[in-house]
Amino acid sequence: MNNLSAFYPKIRHLDFEPIMHEGEQVWLIRDPSEISTDQLLLPPVLARMTLYCDGLHDVPAIYSALENDIGGKLPAGILEQALNTLDEACMLENDRFKERQDTIVAEFRNAPFRPMALVDRNYHRDLEELEKQFAAYGANDNFDERASWNTWSGRGIVSPHIDYQRGGEVYAQTWARAHQAVADADLVLMFATDHNGGLGSLTLTQKAYETPYGVLPTDLNVVNALEKAIGKYDAYRLELNHRKEHSVELSAVWLHHIANKVRPGNPPPMVPLLIGSFQHFVMGGSHPTKDRKMMEFVNTLKSATEGKRVLCVASVDLSHVGPVFGDDYVMDRPKREALVETDGSLMDAVIEGDAERFYSEIAGIEDRNKVCGFSPLYLMLKFMEQTSGTQIAYEQCSADSQDQSLVSVCGLLLD
Repeated sequence: MNNLSAFYPKIRHLDFEPIMHEGEQVWLIRDPSEISTDQLLLPPVLARMTLYCDGLHDVPAIYSALENDIGGKLPAGILEQALNTLDEACMLENDRFKERQDTIVAEFRNAPFRPMALVDRNYHRDLEELEKQFAAYGANDNFDERASWNTWSGRGIVSPHIDYQRGGEVYAQTWARAHQAVADADLVLMFATDHNGGLGSLTLTQKAYETPYGVLPTDLNVVNALEKAIGKYDAYRLELNHRKEHSVELSAVWLHHIANKVRPGNPPPMVPLLIGSFQHFVMGGSHPTKDRKMMEFVNTLKSATEGKRVLCVASVDLSHVGPVFGDDYVMDRPKREALVETDGSLMDAVIEGDAERFYSEIAGIEDRNKVCGFSPLYLMLKFMEQTSGTQIAYEQCSADSQDQSLVSVCGLLLD
């Protein structure tokens, strides 16, 4: 990187985590998109530097601002050294990053399918071992799986996307009751949280998803109709998020697991839909129904799937609460019991197909419980319109070693 004195650095969207390293607190910096696979450690002063890497401050201005913050002088060249390290790691918005991004996008789009990202960490690659793993999660379920093949065949499933190690029993109970629905489906629409998405982003891919059972085909006619409706740029601007996003993958493996039982070798096509945050609506006082692109997306889904037996899957978690999620309280018993009531009301709204009640209950408290399934669940309800349903499972999963924070998950079946 040359001529740093005239350079206006801009940091990319990165994850910053405070950790202890060799007895000192430092900041661990990672790229959630994994365009950069490097992990950098920065001392607090240099981590603070990134606040001014906004594309509006040149290097001398960053020196001045940072020295003003700390009330002292910085060693000469220390920012240049740090910026060079960030640049080499592709963590700045510049030509080096763009070149690396273009290479990875081309590799992803030229691949025959979207490969598994969590296999061997979250679930087994070997089918015999995977079947044992899934059977163990369902061992305490008193439901007769064989009977389910001839029972419920509804239109919607709400499934977790938390790791199997914590949410396995909820996955198992939910999907065990979906055999006939999967068997009957012409198409599966997977409404999933985009953890790295933009505000209101709607992100498609033409890649079919791989699972240990093979490849789940996709419906390119539906994908192409959605692309036309929202525009090619918006549809694929964040397509690389599909590459590592766990929310689609973890439900897709269960979908394929059930399909392998009821229609082996012929799984229903799946259209994975990554949906970004509604925070701008909540904090800005607007509403998704006033967003032309958002409603065109829903309406196009309806028209493009008309005449098909569509099974909707919301791959979502509910509340994320406690110190690990930035809250100034621990999840003691009274707070856990109160959360059961709050989450229960949200689940009731989903079961009743009341999208606006679901939205207003979250927006009314400015999403203080950080409901991870807010946007995908809302859009799925707008697509499905009137529903009824049943709560199958609910669990509060520990999110830290002190058991002071939790993630709540559920399993719902919608008719």
